[in-house]
Amino acid sequence: MNVLIIENEIYLAQSIASKLSDLNHNCDISSSPKEALKENVYDVILLSTNISGHDIYPVIDAYKNAVIILMVSYVSNDTVSKPLAAGAKDYILKPFMIEELIRKIQHFQHHERIRRQNVMYERYLAHTFESVTLEEDFAKTELPVMVCSNYPKYADAFAFGYTKYHKKTLHFISLNTSHALHEIALAPSGSVLYITDFQTLKKSDHKVFFDLIEKRMSIIATTEPFETLPFRLITIESETQLFDQGEILPIEEYVKYIMTNFQNRFPDTELSKKLGISRKSLWEKRKKYGIIKKK
Repeated sequence: MNVLIIENEIYLAQSIASKLSDLNHNCDISSSPKEALKENVYDVILLSTNISGHDIYPVIDAYKNAVIILMVSYVSNDTVSKPLAAGAKDYILKPFMIEELIRKIQHFQHHERIRRQNVMYERYLAHTFESVTLEEDFAKTELPVMVCSNYPKYADAFAFGYTKYHKKTLHFISLNTSHALHEIALAPSGSVLYITDFQTLKKSDHKVFFDLIEKRMSIIATTEPFETLPFRLITIESETQLFDQGEILPIEEYVKYIMTNFQNRFPDTELSKKLGISRKSLWEKRKKYGIIKKK
């Protein structure tokens, strides 16, 4: 990480640089804001606000993409409030423990890493769902709802589209796991539950499931229609049964898809023949994928 320390107290600046260098950070020191206006790229700017006769705002403007932490001798509008409003991220009051400064830097490192990951996920999701067209008006959608689609990607697009529109947090749960109902009961109340693989849930567990989500914001995905629902059912059909437009499922994903969605329609002997594998291999794959067969 590249750090620029803007401080006219040379001993303090050198002390900070020494500690950060021990943690494998690259440090540069400038004695004034004017001297700091270079072409270099920095991740963190440690900016003293008590260098008399110097304007710190050109530095804040020049390093908008960096984490700017103010080093202040006292708290006031000029030393803290206005610089924070201009784009600085945080402040630390002199004199301070170097460990506290490092903790702040690490906090913003973690925050920046998560921000970049979120940007990447947003781009990936936009790419993944660019071929999916939904006619749902999310402003009028009331939860819970069940989304039935012969291709799970459409239900995924619905769930992510709803939470993005309403600026909610999505909590994913697959009913294909043995602890799913317990996880639903413990899920955060303010998040939207995206519950997949309803078609794998045992009929004997349906009532318990519906009772759990009765007052929860939930989107339930299934590949098989379910008629007697206590809430709205939305059916989204893709043009093909197993493949999205221009996309081919990998062999392992195809086998998993067939096992999950057709194991209750065909006995194991017939299903294994259709897949071109032995019954023993079918059982092994079911165990490998964690697929639970309804009784």
